[in-house]
This record gives sequence, C-alpha cells and structure tokens, in this order.
Amino acid sequence: MSLSSLPLGRALSGLLLAFVLSSAVQAADTVTITHSSGETQVPVSPQKAVVIDWSTLDTLQQLGVQVQGTPSNSAPDLLARYQGEGFIRAGSLFEPDLEVLKNSSPDLIILGRRAQGQYAEVSKFGPTIDLTPDPNDLLGSLERNTRILGEIYGKQAEAEEQLARLNASVTELRELAAGQGKGLLVLTTGGRMAAFGAGTRFGMIHDVFGVEQAVDDLQTGRHGHSVSFEFLLEANPDWLFVMDRDAAIGQEGVAAAQLMDNELVKATPAGNKGQIVYLDPVSWYLLDNSGLGVMQASVDQLIEVFSAGR
Repeated sequence: MSLSSLPLGRALSGLLLAFVLSSAVQAADTVTITHSSGETQVPVSPQKAVVIDWSTLDTLQQLGVQVQGTPSNSAPDLLARYQGEGFIRAGSLFEPDLEVLKNSSPDLIILGRRAQGQYAEVSKFGPTIDLTPDPNDLLGSLERNTRILGEIYGKQAEAEEQLARLNASVTELRELAAGQGKGLLVLTTGGRMAAFGAGTRFGMIHDVFGVEQAVDDLQTGRHGHSVSFEFLLEANPDWLFVMDRDAAIGQEGVAAAQLMDNELVKATPAGNKGQIVYLDPVSWYLLDNSGLGVMQASVDQLIEVFSAGR
C-alpha cells in the first residue's frame, strides 16, 4: 500500500515518527561542546579532524586517537607519528591555511592558544572548537579539554583514568615541594633571560605544582619579566627552573646550561646546592605543558627531583 492511500492521520503519524527517529539518530551523532571561544555542535568520532595545536595532539595521543590534519610545522619527537606523509598540513600554529581547510572540508577543526585569534575565520570551514587554556586555571583547563576530547571520541573512561593518575601525581608533588624553599623559573633565549611567576603561561610551577615563589612581583606578560644575573643573585632562589627556548624551536644560540655556568648563578642557594633543574623545553614551551602526556611527564620529573632532595 502506498503512503498516498493511507488515511491522512496515519500518514502524518508515520511522517512524524520518521522525523523523530531521524532527529534522534542525528542527535546521537553530534555533541554540543562549550569551549574557550563559544559553543559548537560537533560530530561524534569525526572521520576527518584537523588539529592545529600540539598540546591537543598530545592529549589525543594519550587517549589513543589519531587525527587526519596537523600543523604544517615539523612535529616534535614526542608526536613522531605525525612526522610522515599522508596528513593534511593545515598551516602554522599561528596562521591556519584557510585554503587548505576549504579544500579538505574537515568535519572537526581544533585550535589552541596560538591560533585563537583566527577562530572566526577558521570556523567558516567546518565545526571548530578552541581549546586555549586559562592561564589562571591551567590544571582545570587541562581537565576540561581532556574531557571534551574524551566525549567527542568516546574515550571518557580513558580520560578519567588518566586524569585520576595526573591528579594523584600533582598531590604527591605538592606535598614534596612544601618546605623545600623558594623557586624561580627562567626562560633563556638568544643569551637573554626572562622570569615567569604565578598567573603566567609557565606559572603552573607555582600555581599547580606548589613551589613557593622567590619573587612575588614579576611582570605577567606573555614574554615574562626580563632579568639579569644580578637579579638572580638578589632573588636568592633555593631552586632555579630553567627552560631553553632556542632548543625548543631548533634555533642556534647559547645553551641554557652554558648561560647558567657563571659565578653569580653559583652564588645563589640554587647554584651552590646544585638545585638548578632544566625543564624539557618542548613540553614547557612548544606545548605550554597543557597536554595530558607532557604535564604528566613534567610532574614525574619534579617528583623525582624533590624526592632526591629529601
């Protein structure tokens, strides 16, 4: 019997049922995500995802997810799976390639901090979410972003398991850091130095990991507080945490260890006690320590450092 021969009421009921079922299937295939630049409805388990953020790729790698598009920049060794051919290369971390995005028609685009300003343009070429972390809530941002990715890819259990491990490690680190003295984090580049304190992109050494600050009034801009060796001596830190930006970006320059090898640094408690810790520059600088894998590795390193000091 054709639909046209059915009584009108039954025909309308059938159409309504079909619409409801279709809507239910559609709803089950998408999820609404609230992120740093708004709210976006995205597909569940997208088949062609482009991620223009190393830290997000790190978290997805920890969750067992591989994507189809990455930044055009050379992938760091910890993301070696993305160094080969066969991926959509979607522009730099700061400047996504809009033409590539238009031609590749991704069903999900993920941006991070460096490309946040391009969100409005990028979102014209596919469902887009922005996972820029909040510098005032770095651990909370990582938890939020990990859960978002777990929801999109059906990896909620894996996300919760790894977040539980990370939070337990952070608690252990904070207990170890208590009473071990004051610390100062320094970024080196081109033979110069900048210090970063609480509330900055590298402030998790204090805000999350619990190291007491040696200096409380540092500038909080993205480039830190320009400092000299005399400043380090006056700051009198018990611990120096040093990050080599040149090594992170593959740029020639004076190595951080060489820069720290001088009499003024040796005269600080950190230099005198051998408490200068060289942080992995790729994890801290390139990935802002905001990926699930790199933050866990950073916590593990500092647990080992402070455990040795007990």
